[in-house]
Amino acid sequence: MSEKQTTVVLVHGAFADASSWSVVVSGLRERGVPVLAVANELRGGASDGARVAALVREIDGPVLLVGHSYGGVVITEAASRAENVVGLVYVTAFALAEGEAVQELLSHYPDSSLGAALVPHELPGQDVVLSLREDAFGAVFAADLPAERNSVLAVSQRPIAAAAFGEKAGPAAWRTLPSHYLVATADQAIHPQAQRGMAERIGATVREVDASHAVAVSRPDAVLDLIDTALKVTR
Repeated sequence: MSEKQTTVVLVHGAFADASSWSVVVSGLRERGVPVLAVANELRGGASDGARVAALVREIDGPVLLVGHSYGGVVITEAASRAENVVGLVYVTAFALAEGEAVQELLSHYPDSSLGAALVPHELPGQDVVLSLREDAFGAVFAADLPAERNSVLAVSQRPIAAAAFGEKAGPAAWRTLPSHYLVATADQAIHPQAQRGMAERIGATVREVDASHAVAVSRPDAVLDLIDTALKVTR
């Protein structure tokens, strides 16, 4: 094992930004753990993964990648392109097999409330992007947060390229790296059955918590506990 301390790199998903990790970042810093919360561009697994991998390769020492939601696609892609990644943590996140797409995977499980809440936007010079309807954001994304907090998150959300949901994944880095999965049992965006199915398939260490999709905001303690477990495996 490397003598250098492992850095935790946090990758947010769709309809969020790096600030969604703020309490988790504070908790890691209090523990003396080096941490970086990256700005995910939400353009597609290959391009987002390449960008995160470039950032990871700049870090001197081992890296634990943590992804929330669509961020799971990104950390899987990034880990196959950066040799200093030593583990993966999926937080209510997509853990795809090579050649699999998000929408394909979801078709094998019960529907969530996500699809009906998506709104397409055609932006100049860009592909179609998707956001969550403001009036549905709380119920779908963060039902266990106060209404006022949800209203702020809803109007500050970052949309994702619609094509990202149909893009086929690259090599599945979880096949060769220690992996961990946090299931949010009250998630209305990614059905808990889908989360459990992915966690079982990748052979992850699994924790379950009664929380919404926004578990890093509503239950940062559970996220920190799983990261602590993953860090111990890398030492």
